[in-house]
Amino acid sequence: MGLIELLLLGIGLSMDAFAVSICKGIETKKAEFKQVMLCGVWFGFFQGLMPMIGYVLGSRLEFIINKVAPWLAFTLLSIIGVNMLREAFSSEEEETRAGFDVKSMFILAVATSIDALAVGITFVAVPVTLVKASALINTVIGCMIIMATTFVFSSFGVKIGNVFGTRFKSGAEAAGGFVLIFIGLKILLEHIGVPEFMDHGDVMFGLLIPFVGTVLGAALVFVSDREIKESFKLIMMGMSGGIMMACSMWTLLYPSILKGRVVTAAAGFAMGIGFQYLLDKVVPHAHVFTKAEEGPDSSLNYSFKVMLSEVIHHIPEGMAVGIMFAGALNGAEEVSLTAAFALTIGIAVQNIPEGVFVSNPIRTGGEEKSKSFLMGVVSGVVEPLLGILMIIILTAFPGILLFVMSLTAGAIAFLVLEENIPSMHTGEHSDKGTITFMLFFCLMMVITFFTAG
Repeated sequence: MGLIELLLLGIGLSMDAFAVSICKGIETKKAEFKQVMLCGVWFGFFQGLMPMIGYVLGSRLEFIINKVAPWLAFTLLSIIGVNMLREAFSSEEEETRAGFDVKSMFILAVATSIDALAVGITFVAVPVTLVKASALINTVIGCMIIMATTFVFSSFGVKIGNVFGTRFKSGAEAAGGFVLIFIGLKILLEHIGVPEFMDHGDVMFGLLIPFVGTVLGAALVFVSDREIKESFKLIMMGMSGGIMMACSMWTLLYPSILKGRVVTAAAGFAMGIGFQYLLDKVVPHAHVFTKAEEGPDSSLNYSFKVMLSEVIHHIPEGMAVGIMFAGALNGAEEVSLTAAFALTIGIAVQNIPEGVFVSNPIRTGGEEKSKSFLMGVVSGVVEPLLGILMIIILTAFPGILLFVMSLTAGAIAFLVLEENIPSMHTGEHSDKGTITFMLFFCLMMVITFFTAG
């Protein structure tokens, strides 16, 4: 387990402490420096101690654990992650005790770090590798990184809670739970050998970049929960559409044409249109700006239909990211790792308005800010998961790379024509959306060719 994975693990584990720290901040009329430090030290110390205890216990059972540990790691991390997701959707409040006395903080520190005990056991079969030293020293360093990460998040949590209340709690837990599940899945894939290059921390980091963009966009509901102004909406829709159309045409479709595989490009593009059209018809969803609802009749409420609308958007985006990383890391001459990151960052940038397009309409529709943020976060989870799936498929069948790239290009183009462009012409100032669309299309085109292998 490398530094990137360890930092992500530390962030995921710290989300419970972060949420409780927010609650502690809410209880406090004014969060002073001493109180901020107390929360950070208590939660950080126990979050670092528990994995170390788990590692020591696991070392004594190493013979047994080595045979089942990867499956155990996946199971334990998934259970922890799913439990955090369940708590995120729960209407029950996290139990806290008033004050920052030893008894109160000890109970909370143990309660929020007990899950990390199980994580320490996984370090036996999935060792921490940070420096050239023994496994024990690497584990100690790893636990200290988790400790420091939790200290930072817990300290900031008190201040955030003191200023903003409980607004971040559910979304923070959802994001943390997903990160733990994601790491557990990666560990399992490494164990069964699919694929070896999943050891690269930069790949894992790259798969999560678009998800971060969605989270940032959804979090803007805490800055302003008013309905989006028409001109701002047009600009964001134009930016998103321009980036995605450029990715579709130049990053995903053009390599097939350049290779003379025009029939492959056309067939894949057409199948991608059909794939996205099918999703559009079988998934109930609501387009918030055109006010149109599509898909089969459903008892789902408006909030879930808005969220599903963006899930449909994120499906081909997650496929595109996974395809690009798979091609680059499998040595395909049509794709470079730099180009993969360029596309990934482009998608992450346009995911910011997409996150806004979930959380803001849900909030203006009457939901609480915390739930609006949570729905935005959940809408982006599909991207890194599909990224992993595409890496697995294209590692097993590298010959279909150009076809799948063209298919994804067709799906993305369908989305832009079906959603972005109509939404850009719903108001009086549609020129703003058109100009922004063309500018970002041009910008992404230039970036694509500068980073091409």
